[in-house]
Amino acid sequence: MPDTPRSETISTRQQTIATRAQQAPELSFTSLHHHIDLVWLDEAYRRTRKDGAPGVDGQTAVAYAEHLEANLQDLLDRAKSGRYRAPAVKRVHIPKGDGTTTRPIGIPTIEDKVLQRAVAMVLEPIYEQDF
Repeated sequence: MPDTPRSETISTRQQTIATRAQQAPELSFTSLHHHIDLVWLDEAYRRTRKDGAPGVDGQTAVAYAEHLEANLQDLLDRAKSGRYRAPAVKRVHIPKGDGTTTRPIGIPTIEDKVLQRAVAMVLEPIYEQDF
C-alpha cells in the first residue's frame, strides 16, 4: 500500500464525494465503482471488525490478512469486472435473553464484509447530504 496515511486519503476522497453531492443535490450518481481501489479496500479492511465469527468459507480475518494485498487485489478485480458474487451467509441461532428461545443471525464472509464496508464508505458521504 502507498505510504500516505490511508485514513487521511480516504477521508479527503469521501469529502470530495460529499462536496459533489452537496453542490448538486438533484444529480443522480450513476456510477460509483471508480472510487473503490486497492487503497480504499485496504481502509475498508482496516475498519472491518476482525473478531467476528467466520462465514461459510471458514476464513478468519487473521488468515485473510496473511496475503492481504493479493486478496484485496483479487477482490477488487472480481468486483470491478462483475465476477464477484456474494457467498451464502452462514445462518447461526443465538439464544435470546430469556435463554429458552433463539434468534437467527447471518454471518457473511470476511471478504464480503470488506466489500460491504467499501461500498458503504462510498455511499455514506452522498446520503449524509440528505439527512
